[in-house]
Amino acid sequence: MEPANDAVISQQLVELKLEHRDLDFAIARLQADIQADELAVKRMKKRKLLLKDQIARLESDLIPDEPA
Repeated sequence: MEPANDAVISQQLVELKLEHRDLDFAIARLQADIQADELAVKRMKKRKLLLKDQIARLESDLIPDEPA
């Protein structure tokens, strides 16, 4: 993989991790509220899982392929 491509993937990783962390805080705040919108919490959790999958995929793309 090219270094420029690695830089783009690394930047995407940073952005996705920040969004994942922000969602984590938002979910915690909503769950602390007794009158929290459960549907909103479920949607946030679903988005958080999607982000986690994207992060794992990009991290995997950064690992150099080893010849067999």
